[in-house]
Amino acid sequence: MENKKVIIIGSGPAGLTAAIYAARANLSPIVFEGFQAGGQLTMTTDVENFPGFPEGVMGPDLMDMLRNQAKRFGAECILKNVDSVITDKYPYIVSVGEEKYSTDSIIIATGASAKLLNIDGESILMGRGLSTCATCDGFFYKDKNIHVIGGGDSAMEEAIFLTKFAKSVTIIHRRNKLRASKIMIDRAKKNKKIKFLLEKTPIEFLGDHSSGLNGIKLKDINNNQIEDIQTDGVFIAIGHNPNIDLFKDTIQIDENGYIKTQDKTSKTNLKGIFACGDVQDSIYRQAITAAGSGCMAAIDAERYLEDIA
Repeated sequence: MENKKVIIIGSGPAGLTAAIYAARANLSPIVFEGFQAGGQLTMTTDVENFPGFPEGVMGPDLMDMLRNQAKRFGAECILKNVDSVITDKYPYIVSVGEEKYSTDSIIIATGASAKLLNIDGESILMGRGLSTCATCDGFFYKDKNIHVIGGGDSAMEEAIFLTKFAKSVTIIHRRNKLRASKIMIDRAKKNKKIKFLLEKTPIEFLGDHSSGLNGIKLKDINNNQIEDIQTDGVFIAIGHNPNIDLFKDTIQIDENGYIKTQDKTSKTNLKGIFACGDVQDSIYRQAITAAGSGCMAAIDAERYLEDIA
């Protein structure tokens, strides 16, 4: 079994930026992209806040450019899922299907997945009026009437942020009481642009692939009455799940389920294993911050490999 210097798991902005830096350092990284190569950005249409693209860029196009840049410097990108990682032996063993890879270091860039409602219309309308990131897409809803689904702090934060652009923001929550902290509820209630629609649960997003989202089908929790409401856009804000299944029994995580990194580095509690991007970032969750942390992880891995050489 050939030993690799570094294996990168994940192919979003964090993983591919790590691949660019690791490849330029002559580490010949292998990137296991998973079956959703490119991560969450492949679900996004226009990306207007990534530096260097004054006219914006399509999410999938941006990921293709990052991948081609990594390949240009010698990174190998493989469209397969990692099945398991053995961390109680060193070098580590990474299993991908029937193949096994030995490696001196691992960069975890598996990201986090926004929690979704799994209702009709959600998959085809994502990125077409339906979003999970207000800071990514809020700019597109200037003077629009939009809705935020959720009742926790993240929903309040998203709604307050969206009032910078939208004409009105209506928070939809399935219970009669919000789950958010009192301070966040107070801030939302004091904002004149924010309205509340409680004890309603979405059962379908309305619209089509070509024209985009135009409404929500809601069910009243008390009497099961169904109604259709119009909207210019919907933001789902019910939380994120960091993708840590491969390491959940071996690596230290924080109280929110994200991988812990040491001080201001990408180092985890396991030697030679580094984490970057949304799998360790519960605060910013932006493409550019993920890319920056991918750079950090590659540099940390390079220095680690130099120290053990």
